[in-house]
Amino acid sequence: MNNSARRLCIPPIDPDLALQSLIRLVDVDRDWVPSTVGTSLYIRPTVIASEPFLGIRPAKSYIYFVILSPVGAYYPEGMAPVKILVVDKYVRAVDGGVGGAKTSGNYAASLFASDEAKHEGFTQVLWLDGVHRKYLDEVGTMNIMVKIGNEIITPPLTGTILPGVTRDSALTLLRAWGLKVSERQVSIDEVVEAHGRGKLEEVWGTGTAAVISPVGELAYQARRW
Repeated sequence: MNNSARRLCIPPIDPDLALQSLIRLVDVDRDWVPSTVGTSLYIRPTVIASEPFLGIRPAKSYIYFVILSPVGAYYPEGMAPVKILVVDKYVRAVDGGVGGAKTSGNYAASLFASDEAKHEGFTQVLWLDGVHRKYLDEVGTMNIMVKIGNEIITPPLTGTILPGVTRDSALTLLRAWGLKVSERQVSIDEVVEAHGRGKLEEVWGTGTAAVISPVGELAYQARRW
């Protein structure tokens, strides 16, 4: 949150205050914490500007609040593999922008393409880099990982994608299990070529709401794999 706030000129939140706010609110709402398999309590800490002014400059006052909600599976498919459309017509973020910050502007930039994808029967959009439009960035609601042969690959944190907590947890576990993990650029052409050689073994996303979501289908330039 503080990394995102810094990029948006918002004052930092004291980490101890943030932690205590989560602990106390979950304690108050403990009866709302679901216990059924496949469910969880979604916690969304938020900061918004609250100064009543019209203009283009950082605000001078803010409100910090936390939203709780019991949730089930994020995608309609549940834990079944999702269908992802790879887009090269639109761009969500570029190096030097706010792609690495958790801000509503990123969602606004993704809505049009995501809506088009849903009309075509896809669950979400996989964004490519904003310069070459060929390297994997992230899905609209989660980071992306692919397994080609014995190598697990995920795009590096260069400022255009979110440094997801679930992404970090997955990478930590994968490395602890002794698997080969690379944080590097991977092009959609490399993914497609690996599929053609039978080397594309798995594709999945990681996210707070999306958890670990298997990808069953990728579509790119009117072809599906």
